[in-house]
Amino acid sequence: MASHDAPPLFAVLLSGGTGTRFWPASRRQRPKQYLHIVGESSMLAETRARLEGIVPTERVLVVTTRAQFEEVRSALPDLPAANILVEPVGRNTAACIALAAAEIRRRAPRSVQVVLPADHVIRPREAFQRSLRAAVAAACSSDALYVFGVHPAFPATSFGWIKAGPASAITDGIAVHAVERFVEKPDLERARGFLEQGGHYWNSGMFVWSGEAIARAFAGHLPQVWSALDKPLTQAELEHVYPTLPAVSLDVGVLERAGNVRMLPIDYFWSDVGSWDALATVHASDAVGNVSTGGVQLVASDAQGCIVHGERGSLVALLGVDDLVVVHTGSVTLVCRKERAQDVRLLVERLEREARDFL
Repeated sequence: MASHDAPPLFAVLLSGGTGTRFWPASRRQRPKQYLHIVGESSMLAETRARLEGIVPTERVLVVTTRAQFEEVRSALPDLPAANILVEPVGRNTAACIALAAAEIRRRAPRSVQVVLPADHVIRPREAFQRSLRAAVAAACSSDALYVFGVHPAFPATSFGWIKAGPASAITDGIAVHAVERFVEKPDLERARGFLEQGGHYWNSGMFVWSGEAIARAFAGHLPQVWSALDKPLTQAELEHVYPTLPAVSLDVGVLERAGNVRMLPIDYFWSDVGSWDALATVHASDAVGNVSTGGVQLVASDAQGCIVHGERGSLVALLGVDDLVVVHTGSVTLVCRKERAQDVRLLVERLEREARDFL
């Protein structure tokens, strides 16, 4: 923050997801955000590193589950334990963002907050930081809620979309658009229409706002959530009240209802790495399109276009197959066609009934 009078900048990393579409590498005790799927560090550690030079460690908060508390400590050993906020139960993103916003409000009545999912891939860091600084500068002098929109590369049905209006301002050379509407995970025909029309962006799930702006937004649109959390609570009190809160996303509960949402389009690489097939977009492939991750040794003969994940010291051999996802971890192996990678969650639902020990 450039000015001595500027409010302190906090970061909230959302790290409580279960990563079901990355089963079997992603498990209940160690979901996707704690795995070394993309780099040498966990995805959570990579997300924290992306903020270096902007947000000091003492102002980074992580929201997670009780089962994942030790994984956060392991991934971010320098993070103060008091900065790990534990949700008693999962209630979607509105509640966990309100939990963090209320905690920041108690520490710093004036603040600017950046909210980031812990399991995204963003490159290069410099471009990300430039757009983040622009949003922070805008939030310092505005009561708007800022989101980052991704230029769509295909008609995605697994993302939320944003319809942006004309640019209303320029901040540090980056256009700021009024948001006309949000659309949550459209069907294929509608997504194709958005792509053809232009002016529509993928919702990255990354946000920036002042503490005052998000407090007013919660008080106006989800008063039950804000009144329950915007006060000091013992752990026992939090355990009692949290399950009573509505399980609603921030997008649906707040942003779709607010009239002061602004969007900054981003021009750098972004991926939510939502399923195994997405690894082909974040890793280099060999000469025939095979991608291997996790340290596994891949031996492929007359096999192309496959994605293989396994631990260091393991071997996967492919012969005469194309366009498969093969994941080998511990005592479990997953094999599916790449176009069915999104459906791994269906297997997880079945395992909930038939083999919970493997979750």
